[in-house]
Amino acid sequence: MPPAPDQSSNSGSISLSDTSDRPFELMEVIEISRSEIEVVCDMERVVCDRDGAVAILDRVPTDDGPMPTLPRDQRIVITIDGPAGTGKSSVARSLAKALGLDFLDTGAMYRAAAALAIDHGVASTDAEGVVRETTAADLHFDWTKDPPTILAFGKPIDHRIRAADVAEIVSPIATIKSLREHMVRKQRIIAQQHPRLVTEGRDQGSIVFPDAAVKFYLDASPDVRARRRAEQLMASGHCADLGAITSEILDRDKRDSSRADGPLICPKDAICVDTSDLAFDQVVKTLHRHVLAVVGR
Repeated sequence: MPPAPDQSSNSGSISLSDTSDRPFELMEVIEISRSEIEVVCDMERVVCDRDGAVAILDRVPTDDGPMPTLPRDQRIVITIDGPAGTGKSSVARSLAKALGLDFLDTGAMYRAAAALAIDHGVASTDAEGVVRETTAADLHFDWTKDPPTILAFGKPIDHRIRAADVAEIVSPIATIKSLREHMVRKQRIIAQQHPRLVTEGRDQGSIVFPDAAVKFYLDASPDVRARRRAEQLMASGHCADLGAITSEILDRDKRDSSRADGPLICPKDAICVDTSDLAFDQVVKTLHRHVLAVVGR
């Protein structure tokens, strides 16, 4: 067994010793109290507090060869949580494809609820009306598409859910208790129908699938997330105010982490990945490697 982490530092931070036999190593550890970080499974998993990732992963696979999929009879649910702008949807989709699993974008479900409220003249503060319209729409996915297309009243609405007016109200819409209860039930039904699943959101590992085989928490600094969002907007032909986007992200983080139902938290048994300084492929390969390690154990 590899030697345990060296905890002799007087500063209270945790330093790391030999990691040559481990699937990854930590290149930087933020100085926090020992009560806020626990290292388990011979450093194969980092457990952090709700304030975010505590380390940057290094030594990810660099080869360009194909990544192995999971056996077809392998039933598994993999959750990816984290704040807006960390690349959860793109990473989850690529990870699912690499592993041969289905992909569930739960954020699209809440965006669909917001779009339905706007298009049917329901105020975002009218909880009963929002739930009524969402339930009547019978939100579900067309799994023959890649990525799966979300349907409302039997018609695809992917083109609608990314609009600016939807983005403005999706956060308060997502705080509606009865709506979240409805969505959680639907997401668990989806997992029963698709037992080989990568699902992303803000409460997947903490609330919806607390017994998931593998849980990830993606994070990045607000500045990095704001820059990514600005690049997305400019790529689609829209103007982007970086300062305004940063403020919006900070406000969204505060609302998501402080809401009473399904708050954004880092599950205690989640693998935390700070994507601030990692390329997209590095993130996907790191998560892929961890999944194979867990399944192998």
